Amino acid sequence: MNGLVVKTPAFENEGLIPKEYTGYGDDISPELHLTGIDEHAKSIIIIMDDMGHPVPAYNHWVIWNIPVMSIIPAHIPHGKTVETLSGAVQGRGYGRHRYKGPKPPFNWSHRYQFNVFTIDCMLDLPSASKKRDLLKAMNGHVLQQAELTGHYR
Repeated sequence: MNGLVVKTPAFENEGLIPKEYTGYGDDISPELHLTGIDEHAKSIIIIMDDMGHPVPAYNHWVIWNIPVMSIIPAHIPHGKTVETLSGAVQGRGYGRHRYKGPKPPFNWSHRYQFNVFTIDCMLDLPSASKKRDLLKAMNGHVLQQAELTGHYR
C-alpha cells in the first residue's frame, strides 16, 4: 500500500490553501496530481476532511468511482454524478454532492486533509451515501492511500 503520491499546483503540502479554493472565494476543488498509481487500480476515491473542526475529521467532500488518471481536474462540477469524470459519484458530506472548501469561523486556522485512495474495483454505492458508508464499502479494496494537507484561516 505504498508508492502513491498526491500533490496540487495550487499549494504545497502543509501550506496555505488559496482563497479561490475556499468558501470565502470561488469554492472550487483544486487540481490533484497523482504519481505512483498501482497498475491494478480500477478507480480513485477522494475524501476531504476538516481536521481542525470541533467534530473530529469533519467531512467536507466524498467522491468515488473516479477513473484512474494522473491528473484530476480542478473545479469538479456539483451534482450526484460527474459526467466529465465518467460518472464518478459525489456523496453527502458538508458539501452535499459537491466539493465544499474551507470556511472556518472566527478567523480560526484549520487543517484540511485530502485523502486519496486507489482501489481494485468500482463501488456500487448510492449518491446518498456518507463518508462512513464509503469507508465501509471500500474496506478490503484499498490498494494505496496518500494524503495532502493544507491550512486556511
